[in-house]
Amino acid sequence: MTPRIFILILALMTSAIGQTYKPSREKAPLMPKEFRAAWVATVHNIDWPSKAGLSASAQQAEMRRILDKMAAMKMNAIILQVRPNADALYRSRLEPWSQWLTGTMGKDPGYDPLAYAIQQAHARGIEVHAWFNPFRALCNVSHRASSNHITKTSPSLTKRYKQYVWLDPSKSAVRKRALDVIADVVRRYDIDGVHIDDYFYPYPDVKNGQVTRPFPDGLSPAKRRGYVDNYVKDMYRTVKGIKPWVRVGISPFGIWKPGVPAGIEAGIDAHEHLSADSRKWLASSWCDYLAPQLYWRIQPKKQSYTLLLDWWRKQGKRPVWPGIATSRINSTADPGRPASEIVNQVSYSRSIGRNYVGHIHWSVKALMENRGGISSQLSKNMYTTPALVPPMPWLSKKKVDAPSISAKGSGGNVSLSWRSVKGAAKYGVQARYNGKWVAIKVVPAGTNKLTIKGSPELIAIVGVDRYGTEGDQAVVQR
Repeated sequence: MTPRIFILILALMTSAIGQTYKPSREKAPLMPKEFRAAWVATVHNIDWPSKAGLSASAQQAEMRRILDKMAAMKMNAIILQVRPNADALYRSRLEPWSQWLTGTMGKDPGYDPLAYAIQQAHARGIEVHAWFNPFRALCNVSHRASSNHITKTSPSLTKRYKQYVWLDPSKSAVRKRALDVIADVVRRYDIDGVHIDDYFYPYPDVKNGQVTRPFPDGLSPAKRRGYVDNYVKDMYRTVKGIKPWVRVGISPFGIWKPGVPAGIEAGIDAHEHLSADSRKWLASSWCDYLAPQLYWRIQPKKQSYTLLLDWWRKQGKRPVWPGIATSRINSTADPGRPASEIVNQVSYSRSIGRNYVGHIHWSVKALMENRGGISSQLSKNMYTTPALVPPMPWLSKKKVDAPSISAKGSGGNVSLSWRSVKGAAKYGVQARYNGKWVAIKVVPAGTNKLTIKGSPELIAIVGVDRYGTEGDQAVVQR
């Protein structure tokens, strides 16, 4: 055998076996970070389930389709409504099963929807933030409550207002009940966040800036704000006392007060009419993120998305992740907007990031429908690579160890594997091609294999803990 033939055979054998990557001292940049979420509303079957009374398997199939869509778009969180009106979309000893599951309050749907959503979401690397309505008892007085619903067991804690039955926030038993419900879920479920929205007091009828029909408690707005402030502060303390890594998010009305900042107009004064001093909660760090509902367009100035976001992000040290009205694409009301408006709002949310950036789409139905082509545009132009949910350095900066990593080229791809790292809830994987690093994927704990396309020069993997903190990197080179 001639030397040339021997070298050729050896080269062919090496190619067939594949190329083993070796440890490298080079480092990858930090993984991209952005909170990319959508609300999944259950009240009135807005998003999920699509209608009450579906079988357990049909409801589960719908949830999987939602999560598959989120994963395909490289989004990383859902805000799932689990307590629409003093009820539960999970197994609870405190409150009855929600009517939005079966059509009948108190009727067992045959499975645990929250547990199922968490299991399926985490398998896709998606966080689940459990969304609670603290003080709404019934959306409509005509809805039939079960015998163990609070309107039947403790009617003295409720008040009727317009079409609603409302839990009175001035009652200490009401605030305790709302805290107990949240604490119960935090203890028993592997949720990533707790989320409350703007319904502290019901939206009143207002004419020329004056409430024409006040909430029937005889209290001043200042008194009410005090009760709500105490609830928000206690909620944050309660969650952190149980599982400090569970994020607390609040989504208030998008305008703190009319005229703030200058030129902003609003028919509702959330500070006075809803007793929501949301600026105080942000400034006091009683949340891990604030998501003001900025459901207006960039223009006109009187309710400008950009003007309001600029102002909000100067009011505290915690992240402000705006709520964006994706569902109003091509709507005939309030007013409608093209998909390009939403893309521009997502882009702007990145341009003035304080601490860490993010946003939440209202709601997931618009993304599922690809309304106006929005999902396609976001995937093509905005969500081009995966991103980690941003960390919470005000709670923890401790890093997990670097994984032990192995990579081998074969058939034009690279087979990557690693050993699990204690404390890692996710892993972020990056690869460098022709000198450029690219985020490849975020995978959940329990996954330890991944196929990477092509033949990158370098591959990096990092463990990420429940606080979102990246650990030490492991890097290999070709």
